[in-house]
Amino acid sequence: MNAPRFAHTGLAVRLALAFAGVALAAALAVAVAAPPIVGRGFAAMQAGEGSLGLGPGRGPGMGAGAGGPGAYAAQVQQDTTMTIVLVAVVAAVLASILGAYLARRVAQPLVRLEATAAAVAQGNLAARSGLADRADEIGSLGRSFDAMAADLERLEVSRRRFFQDAAHEMKTPLAVIDATAAAVMDGVYAHDDRHLATIREQARVLGRVVDDLRTISLADTGGLALELGCVRLGEVLAAVASAFAVRAEAGGVALSVSPAPGGDPVVRVDRDRFARALATMVDNAIRFAPAGGHVVIRGSSPTAATARVEVLDDGPGVAAEDVPRVFDRLYQADVSRDRSSGTSGLGLAIARAIAEAHGGRVGLDNREGGGAAFWIEVPRAAVR
Repeated sequence: MNAPRFAHTGLAVRLALAFAGVALAAALAVAVAAPPIVGRGFAAMQAGEGSLGLGPGRGPGMGAGAGGPGAYAAQVQQDTTMTIVLVAVVAAVLASILGAYLARRVAQPLVRLEATAAAVAQGNLAARSGLADRADEIGSLGRSFDAMAADLERLEVSRRRFFQDAAHEMKTPLAVIDATAAAVMDGVYAHDDRHLATIREQARVLGRVVDDLRTISLADTGGLALELGCVRLGEVLAAVASAFAVRAEAGGVALSVSPAPGGDPVVRVDRDRFARALATMVDNAIRFAPAGGHVVIRGSSPTAATARVEVLDDGPGVAAEDVPRVFDRLYQADVSRDRSSGTSGLGLAIARAIAEAHGGRVGLDNREGGGAAFWIEVPRAAVR
């Protein structure tokens, strides 16, 4: 668990070594320069003592000139000290220049990253740090930042597309309602129940879109309330199949249920929301199954802790490039699909949100040209 923390200490170590190197260079310069300076000082003092007549048998102060040897020694000591200080100052200046260069080398990519962060904060989500090719911690930071910026850019594109598609989904029924009501009011259509039924149906479509948008919003904020209970998986499958029996028959599609082998598992779910997620997959399968085709709702227990429901059809399948996105909001693999069917384009996204709210998951096992198998997994109830 501590490995990631220590893996990123290299930069700190290099900075510490760089500063230690600067200090060591300054100290080394002083250490190298000090001995000759001090040696010259002692030599000067000895020469001065000789010129003052301090030979063998003569003590200090005997025959000395003005100030005597003590004053001369003090002057030599002062000169030597000033020389050492001057060398230390020069060494410090050179060390400071070297330190400034190293600091600039370290700060330059950070300044670049700061500028990129400012650009992203101002709305330029395409900005990148350009540090991804570095092999050090700064490169790792740059790659993480670029990945975050790329995610933000994708989310922004999805957000814009979401609102555009949501507006489009609402615009269609609103346009029908407005046109029908205007025609009735202008006398183009008679005041009969047929046109009122059109208005009512489109209002229901609009209501379903609004309800789907609300469900997605609740899922995003973690507010999708679940009334969990223990139900037999087979009961839910039978109920959903019964609800779609008439529609499947009208489309010439054979709809059947295949219960889970080895017994009917008990699942802990919100029955209504789980049935809605499953109904979305069945609705999608019937829509794309060919006349005379088959749709099978099949239960299974892949593990002791989970139950799975698969909805299989023998339609054209899903194109490979569309598979990763079929559960995205308002994504429609068939762009020419008739929108008059009352769907909002949010059904599969809601199915995924419901599954995840249960601690489960959804998926698609696809074979292009050979049908598709949408599936949902949810937890089984604990056996006591």
